[in-house]
Formats: sequence, structure tokens, C-alpha cells
Amino acid sequence: MDRMFRVCGFWTGIFAVFFYLGDLLEPSLISFGSTAFFVFLGYLKLSERMYVYAFAAYLTVFFAGFTYYTTFVMVPGSG
Repeated sequence: MDRMFRVCGFWTGIFAVFFYLGDLLEPSLISFGSTAFFVFLGYLKLSERMYVYAFAAYLTVFFAGFTYYTTFVMVPGSG
């Protein structure tokens, strides 16, 4: 299970670099934060249950933040 968190860290790192290259600073910073979180958890050697709890907590915070951003902050159609 710890390897999967390192894989998630790798992919969020790739997304962070792509966001940065596309001049999308906010998503790149969020992705870099997610990368640090996943890589940090990947090296903690926790039990599988704790990894599932940590991932559930991450998803809860991410989706709450994403929903807030898309509802109240993002301006539709602005390019």
C-alpha cells in the first residue's frame, strides 16, 4: 500500500509540472502539496487501515475544497 502512495505522489508531481508549464499557478501549488503529502505518507510504513483512513481524509478535504472553489471562486467562461 505504501508503494501506491508513492505512485500517487509521482502522478500528482507530473500534473504539478504540467500545471506550472501551462501558467496555472494555483493548481500547480495544490498538486505540489498533494505530491509532498503522498510521498510523505508513502515512507511512513503505516498499516493498510491507516493508509485507507489517510486517503479518505485526503479525499474529503480535496472534494470539499474543490467544491468550494468551483462554486464560489471560479468565474465561468473566463479565459
